[in-house]
Amino acid sequence: MPKAARIYRGTPRNLAALAARLRKGGLVAVPTETVYGLAGDATSRSACLGIFRAKGRPKGDPLIVHIASMRDLAKVARANPAALRLAARFWPGPLTIVLPKTGAVPDAATAGLPSVAVRMPSHPLFRRLIRMAGVPLAAPSANPFGYVSPTTAEHVRRGLGSKVTHILDGGPSRIGLESTIIDLREPGRPALLRPGAVTRGELARALGMPVAVSRRTAVRGRAHAAPGQMRRHYSPRTPVVLHAALTPRIASRGDPGDAWLFIAKPAGNAAARDKNIFWLDSKGDLRRAARRLFAMLRNLDDGGFKRIHAERPAGAGLAEALADRLTRASSR
Repeated sequence: MPKAARIYRGTPRNLAALAARLRKGGLVAVPTETVYGLAGDATSRSACLGIFRAKGRPKGDPLIVHIASMRDLAKVARANPAALRLAARFWPGPLTIVLPKTGAVPDAATAGLPSVAVRMPSHPLFRRLIRMAGVPLAAPSANPFGYVSPTTAEHVRRGLGSKVTHILDGGPSRIGLESTIIDLREPGRPALLRPGAVTRGELARALGMPVAVSRRTAVRGRAHAAPGQMRRHYSPRTPVVLHAALTPRIASRGDPGDAWLFIAKPAGNAAARDKNIFWLDSKGDLRRAARRLFAMLRNLDDGGFKRIHAERPAGAGLAEALADRLTRASSR
């Protein structure tokens, strides 16, 4: 009979035991400031393959390698001045940089490509665990591939169950969206592969040059440079319908068996009384909305609704990241 998952508090004793497990090639679900990740030794081919098996992840979707200090960067990647400039500005934090890889990273972690996606997380428990393990850790989101990313330890337990028996609890994810990914393999032509909490404008200002948005869509079965580029991703089982604009009037005329998800709380008492109207933040603050998005999608997915109608945020910055996740969640 498969073992049930156990959730560990971040005590020194537990961290030491989990670090030892990672050194032996085992897997541990970990908290990060973005979402919870499923971690394994990034230098171990067998550990990386174990991550793919546990998630049901296609081999062409590479893993992000996490490091604890700048000294570790040279072990896994060949950095250029542009990458070092962004690392100095945004690390530790929710920014992943794609660079040429070193021989320390197996092809199993990078979809066979000569590049690696790498970042330094800011979550103190995760960084401490990386240091104690003594190896860089590959860690995609700790959920079945394609489903809504987890932002709590309980989300991990419910999603992966007996496939991951060790879960480190670091509280709810502070940001709630996966990291921004920028491709700096050609430093003179930076490209945004996935929007996130570090915005395209911030990257452009730090680099002193425009940052293009990659329009390529990853095809299942083919290797691509970074995760999060599949047309359909971050998706609940309940169909999601995306709207450029939503109003309580539109919702009231819709199917009462559908859920209606707004960025901000709709005006008027009628909206607040309707049991199928929801919002991510009462005032529409995008950082708070991002923090709640995945948890809300999970709750609505469990709510027995026929469809989830979601409002697409407009604009740049964090709105771009929220729109990206909702667009992929609604793709068919």
